[in-house]
Amino acid sequence: MATKQTEPVTTISLRKLSLGTPEPQKKQSKTFTVEEAVETIGFGRFHIALFLIMGSTGVAEAMEIMLIAVVSPVIRCEWQLENWQVALVTTMVFFGYMVFSILFGLLADRYGRWKILLISFLWGAYFSLLTSFSPSYIWFVFLRTMVGCGVSGHAQGLIIKTEFLPTKYRGYMLPLSQVFWLAGSLLIIGLASVVIPTIGWRWLIRIASIPGIILIMVFKFIPESARFNVSTGNTQAALATLERIAKINRSVMPEGKLVEPILEKRGRFADLLHAKYLRTTLQIWVIWLGISFAYYGVILASAELLERDLVCGSRSESESEVVVTMGDPEGSQSPCHCHMFAPSDYRTMIISTIGEIARLPHDDALFGDGDQWLPVSHWCNGGAIYSPGSYERIIPGSPVSFLICLCRMCHFCIYSPH
Repeated sequence: MATKQTEPVTTISLRKLSLGTPEPQKKQSKTFTVEEAVETIGFGRFHIALFLIMGSTGVAEAMEIMLIAVVSPVIRCEWQLENWQVALVTTMVFFGYMVFSILFGLLADRYGRWKILLISFLWGAYFSLLTSFSPSYIWFVFLRTMVGCGVSGHAQGLIIKTEFLPTKYRGYMLPLSQVFWLAGSLLIIGLASVVIPTIGWRWLIRIASIPGIILIMVFKFIPESARFNVSTGNTQAALATLERIAKINRSVMPEGKLVEPILEKRGRFADLLHAKYLRTTLQIWVIWLGISFAYYGVILASAELLERDLVCGSRSESESEVVVTMGDPEGSQSPCHCHMFAPSDYRTMIISTIGEIARLPHDDALFGDGDQWLPVSHWCNGGAIYSPGSYERIIPGSPVSFLICLCRMCHFCIYSPH
């Protein structure tokens, strides 16, 4: 009997279908940081204005610093100062610079770069004008120390400029700012050669304060650092600043929402000595010591060398002393004590300053390509660029500024005995 063949059976599984519309997947919103916004906006007209205004702070700073070199022969003669008293003026200027660089650095981290920059210029211009009315040597030293305190806040201009520049332009634009320092040096030397012999050193100080006063009036065109606003939680102000820059540059903002984590931990001085940063810190301190000692030694000591008369310098102290008798005011003016700058001395100072500009285009090209071996004319700017970049952003600039100024002051303490 034949067996019955079974037919294959197909199993169908039924699934309940939902007639409702599927839930849309949540799209992740795009975000961007201040650094990404700066890179997207790119370089434009805003950055040119920023470069000119913030760079001009170097003109005001150079005039206030180099003023000491051109005025020292006059005050030495007017108040019959010894060598150490003349050197004390420079030392106290940088002592005030050192102390207030810490204070202004801490205040800038808390209240903003722009505010501290404005305060430092108001401070410096006020005490610079008061210096021109100094009735005595003691008042002159005190008021110039106050000027040094104000000048220490000018570094905030470099910070603002750095934070707004796209990365690819920083290597070129920041060293190029050295032009403003050199322009200020040339300007004060040129003014001194004309003003001191005619209307006196007091008017030179008043004229030298004019660039700082002008800058105070144009600072309103420069906004607060967007990175600072974001770091303190003021995202709306940072976004408004970036949108304004994009509008001026005729560029576009990146898509998304501006975000940046608020740093709960601020940098401390002790962080520089942490095992993670200790080697870097020691290297930077030694580098800045060499930079400050060499640069300011060459620049400001040249004025001292010109001031010394060769004939008087070749004599012994006993030979160069002038006997002063009672009631003889003419005898108190020693020819060795009052050696004023001649026109040829001013020309020598101008030529030596121009020498710093001669290699500027070549050096700027090298530095823009990442060359870390810098000539004298770029030592200070090179150190200013590489020092903050060696640490994380939580490390504030005030400890580094403190050590830079300590090196400067140490140089003048060593130099003061002549």
